[in-house]
Amino acid sequence: MSDQKQPPQHQNKQPGDEHEMRPEPEFIRDSYKGTDKLVDKVAIITGGDSGIGRAVAVHYAREGADSVIVHLKEPKDAEDTKALVEAEGRRCLVLQGDVADPAFCRDIVKKTLDHFGKLNILVNNAAEQYDWSDLTEIPDDQITRTFQTNLFSHFYLSKAALPHLEEGDTIIATSSINAFKGNNTLIDYSATKGAIQGLMRSLAMSLVGRGIRVNAVAPGPVWTPLIPASFDDEKVAEFGGQVPMKRAGQPSEMGPAYVYLASEESSYMTGQTIHLNGGVILNT
Repeated sequence: MSDQKQPPQHQNKQPGDEHEMRPEPEFIRDSYKGTDKLVDKVAIITGGDSGIGRAVAVHYAREGADSVIVHLKEPKDAEDTKALVEAEGRRCLVLQGDVADPAFCRDIVKKTLDHFGKLNILVNNAAEQYDWSDLTEIPDDQITRTFQTNLFSHFYLSKAALPHLEEGDTIIATSSINAFKGNNTLIDYSATKGAIQGLMRSLAMSLVGRGIRVNAVAPGPVWTPLIPASFDDEKVAEFGGQVPMKRAGQPSEMGPAYVYLASEESSYMTGQTIHLNGGVILNT
């Protein structure tokens, strides 16, 4: 893909709506050929209605997996993603609720088991972010909320899922380039992503004896609904230009990494992070 910029645009609520974006993100490439890597697996994907979550759901479907997609309040995006999964010949359950609520997280796992009878893959992907000019702007209740959504949900869902995971099953976290290099305006968001790295590595060590692998993907700038929902017109228009490839990534460029981490092809990998960031070199 060549250098590209997005037209100025802004959405007034998080996590944003994919169907309102111009251009809409690419969630899977026509050239992506499934090879049955995940046949009959069942995955929970938080934030699965759009962006990276939608890409994961459709890639998983093309590899033979059924999905539970969890969204906050984006019913059109969620139904569109369900239709995309079903078009691949797989089943999709849509659940609406707030992953910051531990009771809802427990209910996600229960409804997954009631509907599909098993659970093999947990993708902790949902997040929110806000653009601040400095730390003194961040309200106390906002930093609590950001941690509840971005980090605590990983605890809640992993805790609920673990009794039902078996050898060969996987937990995958969506981290961020900002966990490693920081970000001067995404302060609370970056802090949560750093904490996700510590949680992922600790869970990997804790579960290695059970044959359950835990890994992360750390995207750089990716064209998802969270971008126009987080930034002003100017930042949206320039989004992605700071990396060596001089462009934002597409969700379609993230999805195959989640397939790899969920499949037997990554069977010797746990506690690790895949960096998909447009060429930024991180010494981690």
